Amino acid sequence: MLEAINADGKSIVSKQTLKGMNFLQLADYSTDQILYLLNEAVELKKLQKQGKPHPFLSGKVLGMIFEKSSTRTRVSFEVGMLQLGGHAIFLSSKDIQLGRGESISDTAKVLSRYIDGIMIRTFSHESVEELASHATVPVINGLTDLQHPTQVLADLLTILEHKGKLAGLKLCYIGDGNNNMAHSLMEGAVKVGMNISIASPEGYMPNEGITEKAVQAGTETGSTVTITNNPIEAIKDADVVVTDVWTSMGQEEETAIRLKAFQAFQVNEELCSHANKDYIFLHCLPAHRGEEVTSEIIDGPHSVVFDEAENRLHAQKAILKLLLA
Repeated sequence: MLEAINADGKSIVSKQTLKGMNFLQLADYSTDQILYLLNEAVELKKLQKQGKPHPFLSGKVLGMIFEKSSTRTRVSFEVGMLQLGGHAIFLSSKDIQLGRGESISDTAKVLSRYIDGIMIRTFSHESVEELASHATVPVINGLTDLQHPTQVLADLLTILEHKGKLAGLKLCYIGDGNNNMAHSLMEGAVKVGMNISIASPEGYMPNEGITEKAVQAGTETGSTVTITNNPIEAIKDADVVVTDVWTSMGQEEETAIRLKAFQAFQVNEELCSHANKDYIFLHCLPAHRGEEVTSEIIDGPHSVVFDEAENRLHAQKAILKLLLA
């Protein structure tokens, strides 16, 4: 167990500490709170694997707003609410008044009268923040162009399962540094004591503000943040190797430019030979084999991408339970 305890052997973080909070970005959460969420995910996964009912959210309803298409996010949140004894309502932006011009603030206030929590998967991070500022129920960021905290919580759970620890490990991210995965990985890694290196081509470096805050957070946990244009330098002695698609949703017009810019940043056997021999490979999926990663890596013995995908369910159940129960 990773749960932080004080000198008296009592938990520093309790269920009540997290109840009612929003889950917008990992930078908003303390190290102890993130570890508490991971502990909860481990316990909920055990219950699910043992086939034991765990209806902690009986009678609770989650509203799910989708402005971006989804496989893992939609299914994992719906199944998660079902397994926790609650219900999930799919709300496409094409079907609700938000898609016809109703303000985010009005949408937040109305939904708060009907449901117990809101999950949103959208483009603008500012929209999620505005939704949270007007809602009176917890708001969960299912993905924005800037952040993907639910995915990274699942990634941390996966690393913990396969490595037995988090603190002191080196995580290397190769690819577009100015995307939601790179940003949330930075925030999550430094909070749990992992060192992180990010390798991206010029013009695709991480957000400066997020990087500065991650570096500052790292001074408190002993973590380091390295940003480079050299993928070999970044991956050297890495325990965890991560990549993502080179062209995210909404960037399709840039595909040709990006394919050229990222050619030297493909995760392949030659590049991974510089990582530790027992490294694990993560990818949030969907993947484009032959672009950001070769089949030999993503389908090879170091890959844990399907464990990672499954852990979206367990990590999100922990978020739902602790915020909504």
